[in-house]
Amino acid sequence: MNHMFVMLTVLAYLLSMGLYMSFLYTGKEVTGRLATVLMFMGLACHYLALLGRARAMHSVPYHDLQGSMSLFGWLLAVTYLCLEIYHRQRTVGAFVVPIILAFFLAGSLAPEHPAPPTEAHGVVFALHVTLSILAYAGFALSCVLSLMFLGEERLLRMRKVGDVVWRLPSLELLERMSHTSVLVGLVTIAVGTALGFIAVDRQAGQHWYFDPKYIVTLVVLLLYLAYFQLARTTAWRGARASKLCVFNFVLVVLSFTVVNLYFSSHHRYF
Repeated sequence: MNHMFVMLTVLAYLLSMGLYMSFLYTGKEVTGRLATVLMFMGLACHYLALLGRARAMHSVPYHDLQGSMSLFGWLLAVTYLCLEIYHRQRTVGAFVVPIILAFFLAGSLAPEHPAPPTEAHGVVFALHVTLSILAYAGFALSCVLSLMFLGEERLLRMRKVGDVVWRLPSLELLERMSHTSVLVGLVTIAVGTALGFIAVDRQAGQHWYFDPKYIVTLVVLLLYLAYFQLARTTAWRGARASKLCVFNFVLVVLSFTVVNLYFSSHHRYF
């Protein structure tokens, strides 16, 4: 049954991606709406695939690296759809859906690895992990939007303006959407980290204040706060702020991979 949901998820995301790209090139409103509908269908099937995998493993979806990658893809899809509805802008989907599909496929097809045991559990711990991964999704979306800003600005400066460029969000809208995504990431990573102290440290009976993951998370939080403030100033607004946002997300990726797997014994997969 779970294999069926995996196949349906891949099919829905593929069709949605194709329609988003078609909408970007043609601008047909019907195509864009159908892309959004298929995106919602893919999101539902993705959730059922996550649920089926968790039940088969008798664990939570983020118990291992594969599940964490798949959950990241799902939360990225949720974040993107909320942003699309709020800003009424569908052209970004052509750039975001391939990333969602890539993470879902990576989580579904990657070889299984035995997950390390964890002493933490419960609702608070589940919220800690979910909010942390949701923050990564918000930062990932802001990175995509910043790269779009840099690409579009370069094309405008080179005067290579075609129909596709005119259908992209304006530079001002891309900035606003990026700020919204970063704000989501800042709130969720702050709350998620606070819940982590409660769920992990107190349950274990010890305080791991000097865990490398906490230190890197604090650095990421401070850098995104700096971005959020600098992006509103005249000197940093635009390309400089977008480059800072991309740099910050590189640190997020390192935190999610290198720090988790090799430096932190309490945050193996999230």
